[in-house]
Amino acid sequence: MSGPRSAAAQAGIGLGSAIAVAISWSLHKSVIWAAIHGFLSWLYVIYYVLTRPGGIGG
Repeated sequence: MSGPRSAAAQAGIGLGSAIAVAISWSLHKSVIWAAIHGFLSWLYVIYYVLTRPGGIGG
């Protein structure tokens, strides 16, 4: 493996973490919250989708 995908995998950055950090930053503008949500990754993404207005559960 080579290229950006390999570099991201070696750095420990997953798709769920990237999405969670992007959502968190757009809502809170806080590095601390972005780090926490990035650690939770898919759990936070699923929570966000289920609880936001107009989402699957909202």
